[in-house]
Amino acid sequence: MRTRIKEVLERGAESAPCSFSGWVRSVRTSKGICFIVLNDGSSVDGIQVVAESTLPNFSDICRIGTGSALTAAGTLVESPAVGQKWELVAKSIEIIGNADESYPLQKKRHTFEYLRTISHLRPRTNTFGAVFRLRSKLAQAIHRFFSENNFLYVHTPIITASDCEGAGELFRVSTLDAAKPPMLDGQPDFSQDFFGQKTGLTVSGQLEGELFAQAFGDIYTFGPTFRAENSNTARHASEFWMIVPEMAFATLADDADLAEKFVKYLCNFALEECADEMAFFDKHVENGLIERIRGVAEADFYRMEYSDAIDRLQRSGVAFAYPVEWGLDLQTEHERYITEQIVGGPTFILNYPKDIKAFYMRQNDDGRTVAAMDLLVPRIGEIIGGSQREERLDRLESRMAEMGIAAEPLWWYLDSRRWGSCPHAGFGLGFERLVMYLSGMENIRDVIPFPRTPRHCEF
Repeated sequence: MRTRIKEVLERGAESAPCSFSGWVRSVRTSKGICFIVLNDGSSVDGIQVVAESTLPNFSDICRIGTGSALTAAGTLVESPAVGQKWELVAKSIEIIGNADESYPLQKKRHTFEYLRTISHLRPRTNTFGAVFRLRSKLAQAIHRFFSENNFLYVHTPIITASDCEGAGELFRVSTLDAAKPPMLDGQPDFSQDFFGQKTGLTVSGQLEGELFAQAFGDIYTFGPTFRAENSNTARHASEFWMIVPEMAFATLADDADLAEKFVKYLCNFALEECADEMAFFDKHVENGLIERIRGVAEADFYRMEYSDAIDRLQRSGVAFAYPVEWGLDLQTEHERYITEQIVGGPTFILNYPKDIKAFYMRQNDDGRTVAAMDLLVPRIGEIIGGSQREERLDRLESRMAEMGIAAEPLWWYLDSRRWGSCPHAGFGLGFERLVMYLSGMENIRDVIPFPRTPRHCEF
């Protein structure tokens, strides 16, 4: 039975028989001995396999290429080489699948841009092995956090007839003949479609999550979301995962408290449970990463009113590229200045102008703002956006009418305010942005196994 390399590197077992299966990272032959670095994806580090000329298939072993799959059985011993504690002295090596010189990952270093063109192979590199192990462990940690805090996990629909954000950036889901759809008044007649109406891929599970929060109290969704936004920035993808908790009988202050607790939990988890990966990122991706993440984990998150933030930015004397005016949204340069220069740590910006926020956010008594919040962190700016939701039916209906949002398609959402409504709040955290923040990776395409962006949908 094969042994995972990570297990052996952690516990050690000198003179113990072991069998490893994995992929060749490098091969070096010297004076009748072949040194093979083998990695099985379980850790950043591989293990050196020492093959001596007494092996019956030694000549074949010396000719194996980088990327080949093999199984090596032998004895684990302390390594005399610098930089590794253990190595395997092979008693047998079985070549499972060879790789020739056309294998694309021959060199030790490749640009991230190049590796995006071979997304099917890049998980075999050290960097992406670390990224996707971190991503996997963080996903499990998210479920653990909400379970420990008695949140119900809800699977919200992927196919939906509602646009949560009201931006109209939905990917359409249709079975109509694309070449000759049935027409009505010059438009495709979606009443003849599979669902009998316009449908698309969800942009958020929030609205459905709110319904469950008003039955179970505290719930969360964690699933794929989609935006048909023609954006090619390093922070946007057409398919990504979102974490959205919703809490009944909760205010904006409760929302911020949960967000702070959640982010600190994940920072501590990454530092403690993904220590090898974090050390790799600190050394090879962003120097000082561990110190930065530890600073967030140990910080008291500052609360600042939007109006105060605008005032302090205007008084800073800095010539920002984007204007700073009350009523305009904060840009990344403003968010970073607040966290890095004004506060020096994570900051909640509270109570934004209603005209730049979504229809479902609770209107404040001043008539100008809504109970919205953004969590800003040093280096990247916004990482979480949330709000207290508008629980008053009359205020919600008037706001929807003011914004030109049709009430009929959201009759079920309005019903939740009609019977047994209560104050409730929640937030959204883009999973990929979290992975970016904790790994130091700068492009969202490099933290998604198979990124979907405009004009890119391979694999």
